[in-house]
Amino acid sequence: MTTEELYQLFTSHPSISTDSRNIKEGCIFFALKGDNFNGNQFAANSIEKGAAYAIVDETKYATNSRIIYVENVLESLQQLARFHRQKLNLPILAITGTNGKTTTKELTAAVLSKKFKIVFTQGNLNNHIGVPLTLLSMTAETELGIVEMGANHPGEIATLCEITLPNFGLITNVGKAHLEGFGSFDGVKKTKAELYRFVERTGGKIFINQANAHLKEMAGETSNIPYTTDKNEPGFQGELIESNPFMVCKVKFPKGWLYLKTKLIGGYNLENALAAATIGNFFGIDPLKIKEALESYVPANNRSQFIESNSNKLQLDAYNANPSSMQVALDTFQHINNTPKGVILGDMLELGTTSAKEHQKVVDRLASFGPDFVLLVGPEFAKCQMPDSFQSFRTTEEAKTYLENTKPSGYYLLIKGSRGMKLESLVEKL
Repeated sequence: MTTEELYQLFTSHPSISTDSRNIKEGCIFFALKGDNFNGNQFAANSIEKGAAYAIVDETKYATNSRIIYVENVLESLQQLARFHRQKLNLPILAITGTNGKTTTKELTAAVLSKKFKIVFTQGNLNNHIGVPLTLLSMTAETELGIVEMGANHPGEIATLCEITLPNFGLITNVGKAHLEGFGSFDGVKKTKAELYRFVERTGGKIFINQANAHLKEMAGETSNIPYTTDKNEPGFQGELIESNPFMVCKVKFPKGWLYLKTKLIGGYNLENALAAATIGNFFGIDPLKIKEALESYVPANNRSQFIESNSNKLQLDAYNANPSSMQVALDTFQHINNTPKGVILGDMLELGTTSAKEHQKVVDRLASFGPDFVLLVGPEFAKCQMPDSFQSFRTTEEAKTYLENTKPSGYYLLIKGSRGMKLESLVEKL
């Protein structure tokens, strides 16, 4: 079946499912494969559950006229999404970066929704499957789309751009993450810059923080809309006022400065908020509406959430961790005027051969400024040389048992680690 023929089915049944456990009446089920599953096996069952059609790439499962064979289900899904995006012909902003891309996406969506009917990436659906699903959720009513793009190997951003065909691009920053896949920091920069190269080649524009030397180097001559946290650089200006723990900043709009009292934790969020304000200004949104959107946004999903339990104040940032984000989180945490303070940190995953070195750097950093309470979780931290006062456990379950028995109280605690460490499960013990 051709993409055009598949699109005819989609126009009559504009609901897509890739999970046979969550079949919606009248949807099209795409039987994707993975290392440990084969969606083809559930094609017939999806029809029984109410799917209008199922798309498979193994002929033995195409047992009736509503189960349609294609050569490659994933590629068919991606090609359908690209075809749909071309038919809609609406402006799309793509956002990527090492840190802050999801927060920037959420803030930008909050701002742009003040004027436009938008569709944006939900949660963290930012990969080769999530991006097509985001595009296919857009309709003729959608006025503007925001697509978050993640990557852990070279070439992935270029592939996602060929599916999404973005008119605008934004890279939040570049840092040491997924080094196991990228090979080096230069590999990170080259892969993220694939967004700049696509936008440059297709005549679009990028939004860029002129205060970031790496981004300036990567951008080259790409047509851009600048913003900056450095008053000596050109662009839409932002300035941090305080972050204790919530960020207060000011942004210079064409008619003057506006002060923003956000619910974002950490001064590093200035760049994320400023990017959203710059985009909103570019698309003609009233500055007071931008201010309202940014001040109303509340972080969720284990991303810089502030939680006040009966015993402690918690800064929960357990969705992502890498050397770059860990450094800025600790820098911010060190200057928060709450005592006593403590940290609960989990392993930073996917660092390859640099893992031992980067984890030891974090331990040394902690030893230098001396929080009142330090608990480290994971096999990588367990290998490090550390002061006797630091507590270290190889698993999150062991750490949970320790907290249950010791019941720490009265602390302002930073909880940060890679998603795979599941540090959010410790909150109930704090």
